[in-house]
Amino acid sequence: MDFLTLLNSAPLLLGLVKAALPQAVASTMAFSQWFVSLPPCRDLTFEATSYLVCEVDPKLYSIELFWKDPAGKPFQSLHNLDTAQRAAGRTMLFAINAGMYHPDLRPVGLYVERGQEMAGVKTGSGSGNFSLQPNGIFYIGGGKAAVQATRDFVRKRPSTDYATQSGPMLVVDGQLHPKFQSDGTSRKTRDGVGVRKDGVAVFAISNGTVNFHAFARLFRDALGCDNALFLDGTISSLFAPAIGRNDDYWNLGPMIGVFRKRG
Repeated sequence: MDFLTLLNSAPLLLGLVKAALPQAVASTMAFSQWFVSLPPCRDLTFEATSYLVCEVDPKLYSIELFWKDPAGKPFQSLHNLDTAQRAAGRTMLFAINAGMYHPDLRPVGLYVERGQEMAGVKTGSGSGNFSLQPNGIFYIGGGKAAVQATRDFVRKRPSTDYATQSGPMLVVDGQLHPKFQSDGTSRKTRDGVGVRKDGVAVFAISNGTVNFHAFARLFRDALGCDNALFLDGTISSLFAPAIGRNDDYWNLGPMIGVFRKRG
């Protein structure tokens, strides 16, 4: 193509560029919105079991607990929680159920949301996984995440912005829960949370069934968590639409939502 032909074609080329520009900008914006909504999650296979693991640095991400909407009605599902956050202009990277609850969806044991204690700590005996001592508490305070056995938490109670109590503890000071057996026959889908020495909170959910001993080994041996807490089983759910994870169990109690911090 000679210079004269190119010059004569310039208006046409400019028109094509102008026509394509809005679509290119829209595509770039859509990609950017999708990218910032990606959760800090990855697939991990440990001892032939598949897990989804989400590593959350509290310096970069906000970890929050949710139970009821502003009208006082339990959110009930991770999808409902996501809808409410989007309506408030917030992008929730992922959500996971956050512990055990009564039939009316009240949390079992300590529950703190935005610094307000909405259910008291439970230290007495009982039945079920929650009361398989030691149980424990996952909490956020002063911008840091931690997991502690309930007895240690109560002994020198820290200031908390968010907290949920569950049980049993999976790992206590680097040791597996003393009542777990490697050949345990109770195999369920399970989710839990641990905290590494560097302060990163690690959430994990099994993609298949697993017993407590194997789930605890995941946190200690593969994820490097000296303290980890079982959150729930059977109805364990994780919602992260940006990576195609859309668990939709209904009538859930407390939930954890994770957001990217601004700035």
